[in-house]
Amino acid sequence: MKKRIFGAILTLLACPAASFASAASVPVPPLADQALAHDMLAELISINTVHQQGTLKAAEALKLRFLAAGFAESDLTLLAIPEHPNQGQLVVRLRAKAPKAKPILWLGHLDVVEAKPEDWTVPPFKLTERDGWWYGRGTQDMKGDDVAVASALIRLKREGFKPNRDLIAAFTSDEEAGDGSGVEWLVKTKREVIDAALVINPDAGGGAFKQGVRQAYGIQTSEKVYVTFQAEVTNRGGHSSIPEPDNAIYRLAEGLGRVAKYHFPVETTPTTRGMFAVNAKQETGQVAVDMLAVAKLPTDLAAAERLSQTPRLASRLRTTCVATQISGGHAENALPQRARASIQCRMIPLDTEAQVKARLEEVLADPAIKLTVLSPSAPAPDSAPDPALFKLFGKVVAESWPGVEIMPHMDLGASDSIYTRAAGIPSYGLSTTWTDAEDNRAHGRDERIREDRFYEGVEFSYRLMKALGTTKN
Repeated sequence: MKKRIFGAILTLLACPAASFASAASVPVPPLADQALAHDMLAELISINTVHQQGTLKAAEALKLRFLAAGFAESDLTLLAIPEHPNQGQLVVRLRAKAPKAKPILWLGHLDVVEAKPEDWTVPPFKLTERDGWWYGRGTQDMKGDDVAVASALIRLKREGFKPNRDLIAAFTSDEEAGDGSGVEWLVKTKREVIDAALVINPDAGGGAFKQGVRQAYGIQTSEKVYVTFQAEVTNRGGHSSIPEPDNAIYRLAEGLGRVAKYHFPVETTPTTRGMFAVNAKQETGQVAVDMLAVAKLPTDLAAAERLSQTPRLASRLRTTCVATQISGGHAENALPQRARASIQCRMIPLDTEAQVKARLEEVLADPAIKLTVLSPSAPAPDSAPDPALFKLFGKVVAESWPGVEIMPHMDLGASDSIYTRAAGIPSYGLSTTWTDAEDNRAHGRDERIREDRFYEGVEFSYRLMKALGTTKN
């Protein structure tokens, strides 16, 4: 799921008064590269890559683009997951003449969420251009970013650029839904194809506009890890004409009520402290004071409690658990023999599944409520906001969007970076396309991007890739 709905927008919502950008001009690619990027995006949008259709056709189309641009067959690895042969992965390598360091890996998923034509005002699987906006499923999440990465590689190849290390891009399947992420499969079974010193994931982080003004650019260095539990109560049931004091639905409801009132302890990380430090500059009064207070150690718990009155800020300060589904009973004239609820938790990276389960059992406070794991967590530690690397990121962002300040960012949702972080590869989210705070359509009807912002992102991706390709360590 894109994270872009949790990423750039949540960066903005964490600092609603922010206003960083000047009106300076923004660089865009040469016209020939704009034309190529436009055509590549139109082609990818026209290929339906929802889970049921798969990503193999899109991966094959990209491979032909790279071959036409002069990449050798040996630079392109097309892989399909054996259990799901329509789910294709394309790994592209721009080779260094004499590698001086381990490669850098870009991630980009090719799959999209479902889009029903009857719900849209334009065809979802056709690039429709209207009034400066480009419509189509995947324009924002994340085929626009895929094209920015692909076109950067093609441009560097055409220019004869020789990086100091191999630059790799993996265009993958099943980030949005399905039977397992393509990145997870690559990490587990094809590590040698994608092994890298660090990962750049354009499916996370980034910036947003509010009332036409650019806000801060968040670089995703961590994300909350999710785990889903099932809470279940069973008993012998009976006839509804003779109510029993031990009712499965009531017991479950009482336990869920206790969960609703419970707040996990406040926890901050280097990423969230860095976020609050930047956000504080854009606020005034008590909010600014409180943000500065939670940006330091030890954490000011009174300040954290005041900030937690705003749900989006509370979610950045602690692990959260919430009931998301419920079912119970088997007939309208019978006492329930079973009642179940799903509880999804989004954990601060410092927490573990076992710790959260134990705490939930304490809060449910009823041995009749059995708690089991429905969807286990995939632990993903923070990627440290390395000073030298962030200096490079900040330089490229400032060159691309003058006046914009960067900050570390923790996504509340999940991205494919959880798999590379878990594998020990530092991973950073740097989206290429700016979104709108008031009108984010990722996963929604009439998904769209602005034409000018798309081209800005294409140029940003090129500059970032070139800058990272010149680093020596």
